[in-house]
Amino acid sequence: MLQDAENILEVEDLEVAFGGTPVLHRISFAMRRGERVAIVGQSGSGKSTAIGAILRLLPGSGRITHGSIVLGAGRTRGDVEDLAAASEPVLRRIRGQRVALVPQDPMSNLNPAMKIGPQVADAIVASRRGTDGGRPDRAEVRQRAIALLSEAGIPDAERRYGQYPHEFSGGMRQRVLIAIALAGEPELLIADEPTSALDVTVQRQILNHLQSLVDARGTSLLFITHDLGLAADRTDRIIVMSEGRIVEVGTPRQILLNPQEEYTQRLVAAAPSVAAVLDAEPLTPPAAAKDATSPILVVENLVKEFALRGRRGSTVRAVNDVSFAVERGTTTAVVGESGSGKTTVARIILGLETASSGRALIDGESLTTTRGAQRRALRRKVQPVFQDPYGSLDPTYSIERLIDEPLRIFGVGDRPGRRERVGELLDQVALPRAVAQRRPNELSGGQRQRVAIARALALEPELLICDEAVSALDVLVQDQILGLLADLQDRLGLTYLFITHDLSVVRQIASDVVVMKSGDVVETGSVDDVFNRPHAEYTKELLGAIPGATFAA
Repeated sequence: MLQDAENILEVEDLEVAFGGTPVLHRISFAMRRGERVAIVGQSGSGKSTAIGAILRLLPGSGRITHGSIVLGAGRTRGDVEDLAAASEPVLRRIRGQRVALVPQDPMSNLNPAMKIGPQVADAIVASRRGTDGGRPDRAEVRQRAIALLSEAGIPDAERRYGQYPHEFSGGMRQRVLIAIALAGEPELLIADEPTSALDVTVQRQILNHLQSLVDARGTSLLFITHDLGLAADRTDRIIVMSEGRIVEVGTPRQILLNPQEEYTQRLVAAAPSVAAVLDAEPLTPPAAAKDATSPILVVENLVKEFALRGRRGSTVRAVNDVSFAVERGTTTAVVGESGSGKTTVARIILGLETASSGRALIDGESLTTTRGAQRRALRRKVQPVFQDPYGSLDPTYSIERLIDEPLRIFGVGDRPGRRERVGELLDQVALPRAVAQRRPNELSGGQRQRVAIARALALEPELLICDEAVSALDVLVQDQILGLLADLQDRLGLTYLFITHDLSVVRQIASDVVVMKSGDVVETGSVDDVFNRPHAEYTKELLGAIPGATFAA
C-alpha cells in the first residue's frame, strides 16, 4: 500500500465527484516526512477539494469515487491508513492527532461566543481522547493551552486565555487557529490560505512563526495558496493545479523562473508579488498619462479624530496631518497596514466622513462642505469601487438595476436611454450584455467586481477611489481586473486613488505612492523611487515582506 516508508502521504489516482460530476481527475502526488509542499492554483482549480478529500470532509454531495490516500505509519502511534477507505471512528482518531488543519478564515472558524482558551483546551482534550485511557486533568489542559497560545505567538497568553475572538486582531486570531491545529502534535499540518486576509507584514510574521513551529516538531506542511510568490518563499516543492488536474510539479525556482506549462506561465505572469520582485513591466507606465494642468485631488493637512466609547473627552487620532496631491490621468496608491488610516482618508475624500481639520479638495471643492446642486455635480466627478464585490452589490437587484441606479438617482436619461447606457458600460468592462438580467449571486467574484466598476463609471466620473478593489480576488482574476483598470484609464482618461496594503499590486498599477503608518505619511514618491530607493524603515519593511523576494536575484 505505502510505496516509500519515508513518505508521510501518498495520494494516487484520486478522483472526487459532486453528484455525478467529477471535479478532481485522478491526481497523484506524495509528501516526504518533514517536507513542505504547496498546492497552487486559482479559485476552482481543485486545491481545496483535494484537502477536503484528504481530511474526508468534502461538503454536500462530494465523494471519493476512485483512488487512495495513504497516510504513513506514525512517529509514535498509528498504522498505515488509507484515508479514502477509512471508517469514521478511524478518521476521528486521525483528524487533529495525525493530520490537522489551519483554516483560512479565523472569524468563521472560531466560536464568537466562546473564550479562546477553552477552544484550544477542547482541541487538546479531543486529541487525547482514546489515546491514554482517560480525560486529562483540567488544570493540566489549561496550562497546556496557555503554552500552545504562547508558542503560537500570543503575548501574555495567560491573561488572553479568557478573552473572546473579537478582542483579537486578525493576525492574533490566526495564531489561535495555529495553536488549535498543533494541539494534537500532528505529523501533517494542512494550511489552507492561512494568511490570505492579512497585511503582508503580519502575513510574514505568522508564516515565519508557523514555519519555526513546524520545523521544530519535524511536521510535514501542505500549504494551499493562490500566490506563487508565497508558495516559493515557504515550501520545498510546488504542485500547480488547474480544473481539477495537476499540470506541473517542481521546485520553487523551477516553477517561478522556468515554468513549462502555459497555465503555470500565466500564474507566474499574473502574480503581483512575483511581478514586483522580478521588476516586471508595469500595467500603466507612470509618465504616459501625466497632465500639466492642476491636480484633480489635493489633500491638505488632513486630521481625523474619533471619540473613544465610554471615555468622555478621550479621542484617538486615525489620520494625522496627511497631505498629498493626485495628478489627472495618473494612479496614486495609498499603502499601509490595517489601522494606518488609509481608508479613513478615502472616506473623507468621498464625503462619508468629516475631517477634524484640514481638507480634501476635488477640483478645488470639498464634498463635506458643498451643498445642493454644487455637491451633486461634485459627487458625479468621484466614485468608489469597494473591496468586496459580494457585499457591495445588493443581491436582490438585477445587474441592470445595479448599474443604472446612479443614473436614476441623478435623473440621467429616460428608461430606453439608461438601458442602452447599461449595455455600453457592460461592453466597457468586457462583460456580455446578457448578464444584465442576472443577479450578483449568478456571477463569479471577478465578474461582480467588473459590475462594480461599471456602476462606478455610469456617471462618467473623472476620479475613481478603489479601496482594496482586488484584494478579495485570486491572482488570475486580480490580474484581469488590474488590466481592465489600466485599459479604462488609457481610453477614458480616468484618475485613480488606489487604496491597498499590498505593495506588489502598487508596482503594477500606480505611478506614485503615499505610504502611511498609524495615521502618518512616512514616505511619498514615484513608484521607482519608493521601490528602488526607500527612505523610511517602515517602507523597507513592507518591501521586504513581499512574497518571492528571494527570487529577485
